[in-house]
Amino acid sequence: MTAAGHEPGHGPAALVLRVILLLAYPVLSHVASLRNEGMWAAAALIGLVLLCLLEPLARWRAWAWALLAASTALLCWLGGSAWAWMLLLAPPVVFPLLVAWGFARSLLPGQVPLITRIVQALYARADMPVTAKLERYTRRLSAAWVAVLVLLASINLGLAMSAVPDGLLAAFGIQPWWPVTHEQWSWCANIADWGLLGGFFALEYAVRSQLFPQRPYRNAWDFARQMGQLGPAFWRDLLR
Repeated sequence: MTAAGHEPGHGPAALVLRVILLLAYPVLSHVASLRNEGMWAAAALIGLVLLCLLEPLARWRAWAWALLAASTALLCWLGGSAWAWMLLLAPPVVFPLLVAWGFARSLLPGQVPLITRIVQALYARADMPVTAKLERYTRRLSAAWVAVLVLLASINLGLAMSAVPDGLLAAFGIQPWWPVTHEQWSWCANIADWGLLGGFFALEYAVRSQLFPQRPYRNAWDFARQMGQLGPAFWRDLLR
């Protein structure tokens, strides 16, 4: 614990840095695609590595610092080749699948769906009961997020295969049936993805507001604020 009472890598400063890195990745990736410059791609990927290692770095784990240094050196070296841009094709496929797996495994027998656990925590803070109808809804919503994330990863995989001249198919000398440029891939993978996720969240929130008018938050902003107040320990345990 730090002097302020926060675990290393989980205080307000760490949260701000996580948000900055999360927002910086699609921007840097998009710039790399527009300019077709490997060092921009390397910068985007280094930021992603830093985001993933932030907690052990804050705890001064030697292996994390060594991994960051090695990854930075490798990515800077690859920045002068087409491999740097090709590596950008992976995160829009891999990360949605990882999150989808987190949702999916919580739906297995004997497990509590992720959305159900979040709702239970929010309602417990307000001393409000979670009805059976709400529990059924949150289970179905968890399954819906699995479907949305798998769909997103599938679309991004198709785009990664179709990208030219450095896409997955082109790398093996196969001409894609529907080729897309770096710029077209980036608009979909770095911009449209967020629109799809945001649109689904907004639609679901509107439906939830109609189905469950009695809830412990006033609006979407208050909902996000209360989710943040659940604390780092809750979110760390939730995603394990």
